[in-house]
Amino acid sequence: MASPLADPALDQIFREARTYNAWNPEPLPESLLREIYDLAKFGPTAANSSPARFVFVTSDAARAKLSALSSGANQAKILEAPCTVIIGYDVDFMDHNAKLLPHAPTMLEGLRGTPHADPMAFRNSSLQGAYLIVAARALGLDTGPMSGFDNAGVDAAFFAGTNTKSNFICSLGHGTDANLFPRNPRLTFDEACRIE
Repeated sequence: MASPLADPALDQIFREARTYNAWNPEPLPESLLREIYDLAKFGPTAANSSPARFVFVTSDAARAKLSALSSGANQAKILEAPCTVIIGYDVDFMDHNAKLLPHAPTMLEGLRGTPHADPMAFRNSSLQGAYLIVAARALGLDTGPMSGFDNAGVDAAFFAGTNTKSNFICSLGHGTDANLFPRNPRLTFDEACRIE
């Protein structure tokens, strides 16, 4: 049996972690971006489908392109952050079924081209995006997830020629206190949960 993480680790990943709006622009090494993915990929998805596709936007040109497709204050955040990840989802996720689920290599094929493929890919890529946030925090980075952008424009600019669609975006780096709002309240267990 695994032991619970110590409080400092739980603080870093959850209790003290924040959504940052301003960033130290120091670049992140590619090795760190790979390490984030190599942790996040182990999070569970339905039938190990792993539909998320990640674009780590780091170059000046790519950040400018993504910023122009974003709304309001998100534009400046993307330009300032050393990396903003586009979390997308491949509706042809079943192409990898044989590799990812070798004991049932054709299990997901029946979803191809059906109305069920898109919501399954979206749901599971959302999970994988959350795992990415947890992985980044565990490795000492701050995160800034966002949803204000032109999905169709991002899909055309970053996923052209594929059957991948954008879900949400998330800046990564070392956040600063500029424009950092006080932590907002959360619902209590009794407000959000019940046990039956």
